[in-house]
Amino acid sequence: MFADPVFARSSTFLGSDRDGLERGITYIETEVMDVLSEVHGFVGLSMMVDRGLGECIATTAWATVDAMRASSDRITAVRGRFGGMLQAPAKVQEWEVAVMHRAGTTAAERWCRVIWLRTDHSDVDYCIDVYRGSLLPRVKELPGFCSASLMVDRVHNTACATAAFQSLESLQVSREEAWAIRDAGIRDTDVDIMDAAEYELAVAHLRVPETV
Repeated sequence: MFADPVFARSSTFLGSDRDGLERGITYIETEVMDVLSEVHGFVGLSMMVDRGLGECIATTAWATVDAMRASSDRITAVRGRFGGMLQAPAKVQEWEVAVMHRAGTTAAERWCRVIWLRTDHSDVDYCIDVYRGSLLPRVKELPGFCSASLMVDRVHNTACATAAFQSLESLQVSREEAWAIRDAGIRDTDVDIMDAAEYELAVAHLRVPETV
């Protein structure tokens, strides 16, 4: 029996300079976490950055879909101030966190690999089962593995798979095998790859419960 899913809202900002990113990271860590911790149903926050591209993805997690929707006004205000610091508009998407697994290690997550998928021609629940039963066991064996998640957007037929690692070196060493795992998943589920990227995990305060 798997745990009930939690929900997440991601905001992607593209085009910030390095100084803007640093101001944004400081704002998240020193102000936003305290503000959101008072909001009912808040489960945590993460922030991935690509300093070279000036890209940032901030994700908040919520215990229920109702809590996520009720937080909208508060999050909109935070997002507006954050986007002003980065001088970049936000692309917002809401997700169901279908799978979350963490390694039994105390090592901090530092880097992550993200793959966005389109599920138009696939059974989403079947895709979740394949990820949980066939792909995740292989991902867990990658060097430096810390955690993995699969989020799905059933309305827009998209999914997002993320794996986090202890270091940039472990991220790089795992790359070839990670792409082999990805290709196996594509064959088994008939999904299409929309994009893939690797990021520094600048803020890692998600407390999403295990679903495996």
